[in-house]
Amino acid sequence: MKADQINIVRWFRDAAPYINQHRDKTFVVYFSGAAIASRGFDNLIHDLAILHALGVRLVLVYGARTQIDDRIHLENIIPYFAHGLRITDDKSLGPVIEAVGRLRVIIEARLSLSLANTPMSGSRIRVCSGNFITARPLGVINGIDYHHTGEVRKVQTDAIESQLAAGQCVLLSPLGYSPTGEVFNLNAEEVATRTAIALGASKLILMNDKPLPEDFPAQLTPAQIDELLLADQFPGMLATHLRNARTAIADGVQRCHIIDHELDGSLLLELFTRDGAGTLISAHAFEGMRQATINDVGGILELIEPLEQQGLLVRRSREQLELEIAHFTVIERDGKIIACAALYPYTAEKAGEIACVAVHPDYRQDRRGERLVEYLEKEARLQRLKYLFVLSTQTMHWFMEQGYQPASLDDLPVERASLYNYQRQSKIFIKHL
Repeated sequence: MKADQINIVRWFRDAAPYINQHRDKTFVVYFSGAAIASRGFDNLIHDLAILHALGVRLVLVYGARTQIDDRIHLENIIPYFAHGLRITDDKSLGPVIEAVGRLRVIIEARLSLSLANTPMSGSRIRVCSGNFITARPLGVINGIDYHHTGEVRKVQTDAIESQLAAGQCVLLSPLGYSPTGEVFNLNAEEVATRTAIALGASKLILMNDKPLPEDFPAQLTPAQIDELLLADQFPGMLATHLRNARTAIADGVQRCHIIDHELDGSLLLELFTRDGAGTLISAHAFEGMRQATINDVGGILELIEPLEQQGLLVRRSREQLELEIAHFTVIERDGKIIACAALYPYTAEKAGEIACVAVHPDYRQDRRGERLVEYLEKEARLQRLKYLFVLSTQTMHWFMEQGYQPASLDDLPVERASLYNYQRQSKIFIKHL
């Protein structure tokens, strides 16, 4: 096999966990008018098409400041700004609508591309755009009348969700509409952030117009963002991204990413490689869920030993754990194993056992145990297992809260039933997938 073929195979294998992880998740992606006008915009569209093909539910939000500036200049209108926002008076509103509408058509045309010999060959992306954003006027602030410049009042989540469920890509502009029939010029990043929050999106992705500084952190928490903003090290668009990411995480968005749109393939690199290509913002210090390796045996033993002593878990020797390590999934935080769980499949009966669910006492918040079980349930579905079972002596109610129902020894696969330890008298619970 040639070197380039080996690299392709390795990349696909490394990307496979991320492909599974992102499927059926909602991503809100923001890009500016400058990004649309750039030479690399077609490549960004191609990468978005790949995400759509991989089952990602996409909500795209575009800015239009560059194009609005050009249109206003063309009509000899003097632009006015206050606190970074355009004052959209009656004269400016027409050019704003024209510029935003023209961009919508351009983006929809790009997403419709399906020519041979392009990354979008054979793609059939249906794009839906409309009055999904209800807006209200900013009004008069400190004596400044912002006229037709507004802010997001409500995101029509039901309408957006129905389009996503139908397999459509939703395209949102920086325009909002009031119940009285007025049109308001909105901040596109606010639209993206509020939409991600309203939808409970898995990711908010903010495309930056310039390369990220070389010393810019690859991972940030909201507290670290506050420190950066206080130091005023990164003004302009990047600072705005940081503020919006902090807001989104605080209001329930799982993760935010700040990516340089000028770096070709940055979106794919960020989402499908371990090292990424931008900055990840999450609620807590970086940690990841992954399949365990032989190098994790020591960390897992350290984690489960206290629980074994308490009788919560069945004792496992190092040798046994080394033999079974392929069945384990771990959560690693700063190089330390803080949670683990195992999935043992019984393929003949299309069943699986979830076992050895353990979370370090210091990290039993933020649903880590639930996330592990949910991940293993997803893996079980990928393996086409029909039901899962657990044996527990002291955590019965916790498993019942996860949807597992009491069962009997007769419900277990024959092989597993023969190994039942009558001395432990474990309770049996089953969940059908």
